[in-house]
Amino acid sequence: ERLLCAGPGRLCQALAITSEHDGLPLDRPPFRLEPRAEPAKLVRGPRIGISRAADLPWRYGLAGSRYLSRPLRPA
Repeated sequence: ERLLCAGPGRLCQALAITSEHDGLPLDRPPFRLEPRAEPAKLVRGPRIGISRAADLPWRYGLAGSRYLSRPLRPA
């Protein structure tokens, strides 16, 4: 359960997003975006599991989330 949303592949699997959804806008059905009740504390860090552009801070997550494959470390 903890790793269900860790990484793009697992996140898509958890949300039942398939290749049929490629290119669809996120602000229209079948998707639905809703505001959070409270502002989210986001953190970012270097990408993991890749060899090219690994130093770019393009990895995002919720601060303190246990649903990350690896903890975020500062970029």
